[in-house]
Formats: sequence, C-alpha cells, structure tokens
Amino acid sequence: MDNDSGARPAPDAHLPAGLRTPLRPDAFDASDETKITAIAGHFAAIMRELGLDLTDDSLAGTPRRVAKMYVQEWFRGLNPAHRPDVKLFENRYQYHQLLVERDITLFSCCEHHFVPIMGKAHVAYLPADNVVGLSKLNRVVQHYARRPQVQERLTRQITAELQQSLGTPDVAVLIEADHLCVMSRGVNDTSSSTLTSEYGGRFATDAALRTEFLRQIGK
Repeated sequence: MDNDSGARPAPDAHLPAGLRTPLRPDAFDASDETKITAIAGHFAAIMRELGLDLTDDSLAGTPRRVAKMYVQEWFRGLNPAHRPDVKLFENRYQYHQLLVERDITLFSCCEHHFVPIMGKAHVAYLPADNVVGLSKLNRVVQHYARRPQVQERLTRQITAELQQSLGTPDVAVLIEADHLCVMSRGVNDTSSSTLTSEYGGRFATDAALRTEFLRQIGK
C-alpha cells in the first residue's frame, strides 16, 4: 500500500529522543511501491553475489517477495502512519486493580543482523479514569516490534507509548524472547532466552505490586 500524500507525522516524535528508532528525516518520502522496487533490486544483487541463479523459477520472484515482506510486514512499524489509534473508554465500573494482558505474541527483527526475534510480551497497567480495549495493547506491542530492534529499546518504547496513551505512569512491560542471532550464528545457543522489563509509576515503587504482576504472568 502506498503512503498517503501530504504531510506525514514525524517518526516517533512523541517518544523521548533516546527511545526513537534511528530514522532519516526523509524515511517516508517515497511510496511503499517505490521502496519495494528498490529493495527488490538490491536484494537481487545480494543473491547474485552469493552465486544464485535468478533465472531459476524458484528464485526468480524471491527479491520482490522479500522486499514486500520487509515493507508491508516485518518493518511496517517504522511508518508512523501505522501507529495504532488507542481509543479510551470511561472507567464507569471504577475498576482500579491490576489489569494484565499476558503472552502477547511478539515477532521482531534484530537490527544488528536482520534475523528474527520471537517471543512474548506481558503488559499491565492500573486503570485510572479510563480503560482501553484489550486488543489495543496487542497492537501497540506489534507496532513497535515490527521494525529493526534491540529488545531493551523495544521494551521501553512500548512502556512509553502506553503511559502516554493511557494517561497513567502505572505501566509494566516484560518481554521474553529468543534471538536467532544467538541461536543460528555466533555461539549457536538454542537454549537461552532474553528477558527485559520496564516498570513505571507505582510498579517502580511498590514491590508487592511488581510481585503480583510477576505472579500473574507466571514468573
């Protein structure tokens, strides 16, 4: 899908500078189709350098398939036009206890080696005047995961986004993930996983609340 014409929001402008994914100012001046065409050409060159025969019917369409996957799927979270609209609802039922969305499927990509990061995210918040539709928590996780990432920044980006969208500092995020850059190359360790967490507001100061969050996600 091509980008809409006209002014576009600056990438991650709503996040603190240290949490923004490094992007050029002109990152989204070109349409998606223009990017797909360019990436396909570059990837075809990589395949040829590896010695692959792009006239083979199994390989001929690979450059464009990879390019479409990058732009429309793996890295769609780079584009601020895809930032989820987090609609809030009045907390009429006055629910102010811990709300946890656990085991959110997470698929991202290591920005150092461009291989997958796969795992789960667990998100919690303490509702104040408003609550949010539960699927929006999943969409926020997916938006920031669908870009080249390091897990530490991803964890903090999700936390900052939810704190801003929900209007409360009382947010907790824990991510547990497997990194194929560890599993498939280098040390080739398939048994280890990486855990990162970020605690805001009362989660940072109330040990009992943190313990309850960890208990509810099975940690």
